[in-house]
Amino acid sequence: MEQYKKEFIEFMVDSNVLRFGEFTLKSGRKSPFFMNAGAYITGSQLRRLGAYYAQAIHDNYGTDFDVLFGPAYKGIPLSVATTMAFSELYGRDIRYCSNRKEIKDHGDVGILLGSDLNDGDRVVIIEDVTTSGKSIEETFPILKEQANVDVVGLMVSLNRQERGRTQKNALAEIREVYGIETGAIVTMEEVVEHLYNRKYNGRVLIDDKMKEAIDTYYAQYGAK
Repeated sequence: MEQYKKEFIEFMVDSNVLRFGEFTLKSGRKSPFFMNAGAYITGSQLRRLGAYYAQAIHDNYGTDFDVLFGPAYKGIPLSVATTMAFSELYGRDIRYCSNRKEIKDHGDVGILLGSDLNDGDRVVIIEDVTTSGKSIEETFPILKEQANVDVVGLMVSLNRQERGRTQKNALAEIREVYGIETGAIVTMEEVVEHLYNRKYNGRVLIDDKMKEAIDTYYAQYGAK
């Protein structure tokens, strides 16, 4: 596993973004872990988060794209922080773009924030986490209505690796339905690999009991 992935896992824990225990998800599933990207709230956290995203995007898609699109609302700060980090790390000035939930009809009119989209633009979509693919269903029409863009791929922070609407995980479903590449900074499998029976900040986050709970969860909800 790459060093930046190990650091990102610990960064999620330090930021209280990734927690372990007993949680009820929107889907009604009882999960032994929970990720809340809304817990990234400081400038230093966003600066580091943007750098991790930039490294993962570079690893998966290189530098041959023009626009980083972050769907409203959580995707707005993600796209801004990551374009800044991409410029610093790789010397490539990527434009950021996001959508508004409501179309603005005065001043800076339209549905987009940041850069306009132009025919031929190569776009990478950035999100926090995708469990069902519903957000991509909403995002794709917005992109295609603005210009004839080429969607290169999607990058999320954590691949939960559980079933979406079929037996496949949500990222695999998106790849199949939309014909785009998908990637994540880390997978839940990598999180378990890095933290299992290992002390971090004086405590073991995934001990044998938690590992058993995670294994049980994936036996029921894991993607094939």
